[in-house]
Amino acid sequence: MESPRSLSSWVIFVLVSAAMLYARIVNSASLGINYGQLGNNLPVPSEVIPLIQSIGAKRVKLFDANPLILRAFANTDIEIMVGLGNEFLLEMRDPQNALTWVKSNVQPYLPATKITGIMVGNEVLTLYNTDWSSSLVLAMQSIYDALLGLGLHNNIKVTSAHAFSIMGFSYPPSAGAFKQDLMQYMPEILNFHVQTGSPFHVNMYPYFAYRSSPKEISLDYVLSQPNNGSVDPTTNLSYDNMLFAQIDAVYSALSLLGYKDVSVCVSETGWPSKGDDDEIGATLDNAAIYNSNLIKMVAQNKATPLRPNSELDIYIFALFNENTKTGPTSERNFGLFQPDKLPVYTVRLTDGVVSSSAVEICNKVGLMLVLCLASIALLLN
Repeated sequence: MESPRSLSSWVIFVLVSAAMLYARIVNSASLGINYGQLGNNLPVPSEVIPLIQSIGAKRVKLFDANPLILRAFANTDIEIMVGLGNEFLLEMRDPQNALTWVKSNVQPYLPATKITGIMVGNEVLTLYNTDWSSSLVLAMQSIYDALLGLGLHNNIKVTSAHAFSIMGFSYPPSAGAFKQDLMQYMPEILNFHVQTGSPFHVNMYPYFAYRSSPKEISLDYVLSQPNNGSVDPTTNLSYDNMLFAQIDAVYSALSLLGYKDVSVCVSETGWPSKGDDDEIGATLDNAAIYNSNLIKMVAQNKATPLRPNSELDIYIFALFNENTKTGPTSERNFGLFQPDKLPVYTVRLTDGVVSSSAVEICNKVGLMLVLCLASIALLLN
């Protein structure tokens, strides 16, 4: 018969292994969600937190620095990226204005609210506003310098989100290259990312590619469903979903300019659950499939063929259907949730549904493991 000490050692080994597995599951399931506020019927921020937790998201991207949201998310351990709109770019070129903005919109909420990023502008380059485009890096630098002066630069990254249409070529992925008419801005932007260690953010929507060419592009390929895929003739790498092909196309474009070490983040991706008659593919079923497969890929630590050792860095668009957004019907139907907090559709993982109760159970299991380990340690001393 085993001695109590050897039995305890065996129990510790099992519990430690279980704890490590628990930690791996929780960490691998980390993903981001875009929390837009263009709706007149959205729930108050404090009621939004359980919804974010229910899909396993640990990061939230805002399009502004809403004080109500920043206060509500204090002590939640959810990482927040605040946004600074395009309309502020010219003003933020002035370092003093940038310092004032950071002191007013970021510093007061730290450290209770985990602000880990500032998104300076959104899809600036493809709006072809010369004043905004030429001000982008100056504004990013001023914000970064403000953080540096306040001693916050190590924990808060400064970046900007770009539309995928900055790409002049994206197929095959190895031929990825930025548009020639944007090249005057790219080196300065990428140098900033190298110097500050921040990722290059791009909004990627396979849905739009499919909507434009439904006869030429496989629906299964864009939904990340089983399909024959495609092979890049230059690298001989095989792709079974369009999102990975788009990510690797951006990596190829970066490498072409000599910035292969800059990491890529998908700052927006999603699928509309409803659209106008001419918006092919915008259905409830397709949205559920796309986002379920997306969450699975992040949870399973999938990586793109070109960057097999790089973790996926993805923010789903969006948390809610937002009824005051302009444009076609699809623009108001990208949400995972309705404004009444009910899910638009069921988001499924490999073996079940992602729900707040599941997350709560997982957290309780983790707490139980820690308590068990502590109790056994006391017994052995």
